[in-house]
Amino acid sequence: MSPSILVVLTSHADLADTGKKTGWYLSEFSHPHHVFASSSPPPKITVASPRGGAAPLDQSSIEAAKDDEISVEFLHKQSALWEATTPLSQILQQGIDSYDALFFPGGHGPMFDLAGDKESQEIVKRFWEAGKIVSAVCHGPAALVNVKLSNGEYLLKGKKVTAFSNSEEDGVGLSEKMPFMLETRIKEVGAEYEKAGQDWGEKLVVDGKLITGQNPASAKAVGEAILKVI
Repeated sequence: MSPSILVVLTSHADLADTGKKTGWYLSEFSHPHHVFASSSPPPKITVASPRGGAAPLDQSSIEAAKDDEISVEFLHKQSALWEATTPLSQILQQGIDSYDALFFPGGHGPMFDLAGDKESQEIVKRFWEAGKIVSAVCHGPAALVNVKLSNGEYLLKGKKVTAFSNSEEDGVGLSEKMPFMLETRIKEVGAEYEKAGQDWGEKLVVDGKLITGQNPASAKAVGEAILKVI
C-alpha cells in the first residue's frame, strides 16, 4: 500500500493592503512533491484548501524559481494539483482515516486564512490525535499555531518547531503587513522555536511526528523527513 499525504494550500490571494498578490509558494510544494514522486512506491497526494477549487500560486515564487528545474517542471506538468483542490469541509466529511500525513506548504497566504481557519484547525487536531504526521514549511506552520487539542492545550506547546523567522520577515519588508509575526506567535503558545544559523539557511526540526522547515531552502528536507517518518 502506498502512503497517502494530504497537502493543504491557502485560498488567500491578497497581500494585506499592498495591492500585491500572494498565495502558496511554488518551491515549497514542488520540492517535497519531487521527493514524494521519486520514492517507491510514491505516495498518493490529495490537495485541499479552505475554499476548494483553484488555490492561488504566489506569482513572485514563480519568478524566484525560474532557474529551478524541479519547480519549473512542477509548474508546467502538475498544475492539476492546485487548480481543482478539495474543500476542507469535504475532507472533514470524508474523514482522515485514509491519510498518513498532513503537509502545509508556505507562502504568505496561510498567515491570513489557515492561521484562523476552524476547519483547518480541526483537521490538524484529528491528524495529531490519531498519531499521524503533521508537517509544514516556512509560513505553513501558521496553520498550526492556534490549534488546540482535546485537552485544551496548544498543539505546539512544549514542541520543538521552526518556521519563517522574524528576521527573514523583516528582510523581505513585510513584517508590518503581517497579521502577526510567526516566530513570535510560536513562542507565545509555548513552543521551543529553533532557527538556522543564518537567514535563508536550511533548517529542519523533527519532534516525533511534528515536522517543520524554516524557509524555502528547507522544503526538500521536510519532504524527505515525511517519508522517513511514514
